[in-house]
Amino acid sequence: MTTKPSKELHPVPNPHPNRDYEVEIRCPEFTALCPVTGQPDFATIIVRYVPGPKLIELKSLKLYLWTFREEGHFHEDVTNLILNDLVEALDPRWMEVEGDFNVRGGIYTKVKAEHNPEFRKTRG
Repeated sequence: MTTKPSKELHPVPNPHPNRDYEVEIRCPEFTALCPVTGQPDFATIIVRYVPGPKLIELKSLKLYLWTFREEGHFHEDVTNLILNDLVEALDPRWMEVEGDFNVRGGIYTKVKAEHNPEFRKTRG
């Protein structure tokens, strides 16, 4: 069993592919580096999605998120990168990734990126 950071996301089959239901995953220990100062940025990453044919295997998600610890990204960039990679791996009906970044330099940042917003509108 590896515990090394990895960009590989491992989907698993959705046991209820014919039902719409929402999954929420909270990752309160996310870190990345500020691309300007090189200092760490801390955040809670929240993934919400309505699965299609696949779910995310949680250990692979944890190891994937660890890969950002040594990379420099702006808050907006890293939130969208995570969304892009998860959408590619899972093909969800709808997904939102929220980056809730800790205060740094007196500024608090929250970034939300969404895949397939039209699906959400049809759900009421």
